[in-house]
Amino acid sequence: MAGDARILVIKHGALGDWVLATGCFAAIRRHHRAAHITLLTTPAFAELGARCPWFDAVWTDERASVLARPLDWLKLRRRLIDGEFARVYDLQASDRTGYYFRMLPRRRRPEWSGTVDGCSHPLRNPRWASRHSTAVRAEQLGIAGMEDVPAPALDWLDEGIGGLVPPGPFSLIVPGGSAHRPEKRWPAERFAGLARLLAEEGRPPVLIGTDAEAPILAGIAHEVPGAVDLCGRTSLAQIAALARRAACAVGNDTGPIHIAATAGCPTVALFGAASDPTCSAPIGEAVTILHRVPLASLAVDDVIGATRRVPGRA
Repeated sequence: MAGDARILVIKHGALGDWVLATGCFAAIRRHHRAAHITLLTTPAFAELGARCPWFDAVWTDERASVLARPLDWLKLRRRLIDGEFARVYDLQASDRTGYYFRMLPRRRRPEWSGTVDGCSHPLRNPRWASRHSTAVRAEQLGIAGMEDVPAPALDWLDEGIGGLVPPGPFSLIVPGGSAHRPEKRWPAERFAGLARLLAEEGRPPVLIGTDAEAPILAGIAHEVPGAVDLCGRTSLAQIAALARRAACAVGNDTGPIHIAATAGCPTVALFGAASDPTCSAPIGEAVTILHRVPLASLAVDDVIGATRRVPGRA
C-alpha cells in the first residue's frame, strides 16, 4: 500500500467503547505512518476525534434513517466514493457500517477490515461476541497486518480544572449513566451512602454527570456535606484531568468511568445484568470490577471496601 494512501477509520460510539478503541487508533496510525487518516464518527465525538493525535480529518454521520433522510445517505455514499480510500477499518462493526460497505459500487470498494460479508480482511471468529472488545479489535487488526495493538490510552486528553475542585484528596463519583439504560445504575441512595463514608475518610466526593442527571447528583450533594456537584460543568478532557488528581473513582458502567480508568485513576466499576464486564470492562492501571445481579443487591460496604483496597493516592 502506498505511503500516501488514504485510510478511513469508523468508530461511532458509545463513549466507553470509543475510549477502549484508542489503542486501535494508535496502532492504525503507526501502521500507516505517512497516510492521510480520516475518522468517521458521530457528532457527539467529533471534537474528541479532532483532539486525537492519530487523525488528519474527522467526518460525522448523524445516523439518520435511510427512509427518513435518504439524501443524507446519498451524500455520505458520494463522500465515501470520492474519498478514494485504500483501506477502511470498521471498528464499529454494526449493521449500519455494513450498509456503508454494501452501498459502495463493487468496482470502487476499498480494502475493508471488519465483519461484513465480502470484505477483504474479515473477522470471522465465532467467539468474538463473548470476548473483551479490545481483544476482538486486536484480532481484527492482526488480520489486517498489525501484530501489536497497544492498550487504550488518554495521555493526550487534558484540560485545566482550576476552580472546579478544592485542593487536597477527593473521590470522583459517577452515579449516572445512559438515559435509555437505567438498569445499569446502582441506586442513588447507595451512592449517597458511599459518598458519606468517603467524606468521613477524608476523600470527599466530587460528582460528575450530564444535565439529565442533575436531580441524582443534587440529591447526593444535599445529603453529604463537603460534596462538590459538577453536574454539566465538565468536558470530557476535564474528566480525564480530574481523574488524574482523584484518589479513586467509583461509578456505573458508563463512559466517564472508562475515561477515569484509562486516565490512570484507581477505579471501581459497578456492573449488573445489563452489561458484561467480560466484554466491556474499563481498562486501566488499577481497575476493580464489582459485578452483582441484580445491581441493587450490591452493598455500600462492598464498594467502600473496594475503594480501600485499590492503590490510592494520598
